[in-house]
Amino acid sequence: MLIIGIAGGTGSGKTTVAKKIISNLQKDNVILLSQDSYYKDSSNVPPEERQSINFDHPDAFDWDLLYRQVLQLLKGKSIEQPVYDFITSTRLSETIHVEPCEVLIVEGIMALWDKKLRDLMNIKIYVDADADERLIRVIRRDVLERGRTPEAVIERYLRVLKPMHREFIEPCKRYADVIIPEGGDNMPAIDMMSMFISKHLDK
Repeated sequence: MLIIGIAGGTGSGKTTVAKKIISNLQKDNVILLSQDSYYKDSSNVPPEERQSINFDHPDAFDWDLLYRQVLQLLKGKSIEQPVYDFITSTRLSETIHVEPCEVLIVEGIMALWDKKLRDLMNIKIYVDADADERLIRVIRRDVLERGRTPEAVIERYLRVLKPMHREFIEPCKRYADVIIPEGGDNMPAIDMMSMFISKHLDK
């Protein structure tokens, strides 16, 4: 199994890059494992307090579960991937059944942060984008998909996302084998990575 890690700031275009690489590979046996699924369950936290949870800090993730499930897939075993509800900030009771595959892409803001997980990866990618562009994408996503107001998104960006990006996400660049600027719009870089992955698989 080939394991690819794709990290980058919120709204940088990580998911777009991952999906375009998958599309270029034209293989059925590729799985995209989103780190967003592995946020810790906050059902024990009163609903009115959940909005204050820092989802851009490493402590917000269930690293043990993510590492264990990636390891299971690497060993040829299936997993039950958790499902996270961003509106209620809780982990749902339902899961997604995932079978082992040729290519596993682990994508998330801190996909390259944890050393144990990073050491399992064959290729590590960091997706870079201008801070203003990332903010616009975050506003659009959180308003449309997560029921937040533009004012609340901007306030959270300045209070949490921006400092957390500088402290935890940006430093992950040093672990990357490849840095892709301009996110999903950088087709030459995406095509080059797709070709590299295809050659690796052919071997």
